Amino acid sequence: MTKKRLYFLLLNLGHFLDHLFMLIFATVAALALHREWGVSYGDLLNFATPGFIAFGIFSLPSGWLGDKWCRDGMMVVFFIGIGLAAIATSYASSAFEVGLGLFIIGIFASIYHPVGIALVSIHWKNTGMRLAANGVWGNMGVASAALLTGYMIDTTGWRMAFFIPGCFSIFCGVVYYSLRYETISASSFSIKNNDLEEEIKGQTSITDLKKQPLFIRILMIIFITTIVTSILFQSTSFALPKIFDERIQAFAKNSLEWVQLNQFSGEANVATMIGVLAFIVFTIASFGQLIVGYFLDTYGPRAVYMFLAALQFVCFALMPGLQDEWAFIIALGFMLGAFGQIPINDFILSKIVSDEYRARIYGIRFVVGFTALAATLPFISTVYEGSGFDTLFRILAGFALITLLAFYFFPRKLPTDMIK
Repeated sequence: MTKKRLYFLLLNLGHFLDHLFMLIFATVAALALHREWGVSYGDLLNFATPGFIAFGIFSLPSGWLGDKWCRDGMMVVFFIGIGLAAIATSYASSAFEVGLGLFIIGIFASIYHPVGIALVSIHWKNTGMRLAANGVWGNMGVASAALLTGYMIDTTGWRMAFFIPGCFSIFCGVVYYSLRYETISASSFSIKNNDLEEEIKGQTSITDLKKQPLFIRILMIIFITTIVTSILFQSTSFALPKIFDERIQAFAKNSLEWVQLNQFSGEANVATMIGVLAFIVFTIASFGQLIVGYFLDTYGPRAVYMFLAALQFVCFALMPGLQDEWAFIIALGFMLGAFGQIPINDFILSKIVSDEYRARIYGIRFVVGFTALAATLPFISTVYEGSGFDTLFRILAGFALITLLAFYFFPRKLPTDMIK
């Protein structure tokens, strides 16, 4: 494997680990700690909240440090820091110590999105495909967290669910440091590396771009859709297992009978099969990002975003009242839309923001997005407790319509004078 490919692989592994570490505790709390320590599941989740707040808020200073100091240096700090924090968390003996460990994990986890995605967006051609591939790795971290953590709980204990990935992350950090693929000078912001020997040229500074009304309109669309799509993504990804538990019980039982008949499984039950079906939906939706990446490079962001928003609107509008097979198919449709939209705003920013300010702009975007993610959970709880998932689907259809209308005002083609 060439250094160039290994470098990109490590950036992708970083995205996988970033989301994996942020979701380990959800499974640990549900399957182990509330029994071992006699603390309720709801109380345990309160100790996880500071970690998610840190995950969002510290994105901005992380992006600033990436721009002012060194992005590759920040990635080394990410790999080794989050690994050490996870290992330390594995030795926790109280809920408070776990909460402190999760908070530190959240601080280091905040580095990846503004810094890692800035690196992914500047090195190669076919930026859309690169961002989409990177997004798949992150989404697979989301999809794999429960499976990997549950397996470790059953085989080696919950502490190893933090310890083993922590050791692997440190190993990745050592390999990443040994590559020394890129050094970003705080004074020149040029890119120097052993393989590409290129500099990012021909981009205006953000101070010039801010004077352009079109640039301001594009930024407004990006940040509006960032808020709305964060709500859509969190609502669907967080609630999907519960949606399947209510909507596809018969389909899950039939699938379970088929699996057992074909001797692919042993002691499975309906709950396990629902989890497997949710994992299948997440995985298919994640790899759908690769198709989105190809179309971004081919047709541009406006057409792709509007198609995905329309897909979500139709699926959310059809979902109320559906059961079993049709509910599974329509859920796959709106998850394809939710996952497919993730790399589009990053793609746009990579085209219109100079490299000098890119990590900081990404940091601002992720602060906005992750704040919306945090606010979504009370929203889901209120709507569900008040009137159930059918009302939630209708509200989400309205949000999807907002994103569709927002991108209607997006230019059909990114103006060349914003890139030169």
